[in-house]
Amino acid sequence: MAATKPVRKNASKSSRIGLRATPEQEAVLRLAAEISRKSVTEFVIDSACQAAEQALLDQRIFMVSGKTYQEFLGLLDRPPQPNTGLEDLLSKPAPWDRL
Repeated sequence: MAATKPVRKNASKSSRIGLRATPEQEAVLRLAAEISRKSVTEFVIDSACQAAEQALLDQRIFMVSGKTYQEFLGLLDRPPQPNTGLEDLLSKPAPWDRL
């Protein structure tokens, strides 16, 4: 999924995000950034973007058991049932078309 566009190395960075951390958190971030051969800013931004993309993906992907998935597929494969309410709704002009 491409939730965000990859940032080019020489892309202009004009937005600023302020963070407060405990000394212990800062030490962990600095060490992790160092072993990743990144600046602390690069490390924090990269890590935060990965976590943000994962959080967004979690809203789109649902993990279910094999049985539940098969039941879901069965529902999708069933012929559609008559829905008079939906038919009535779709037979009327949209509110913005009534103007």
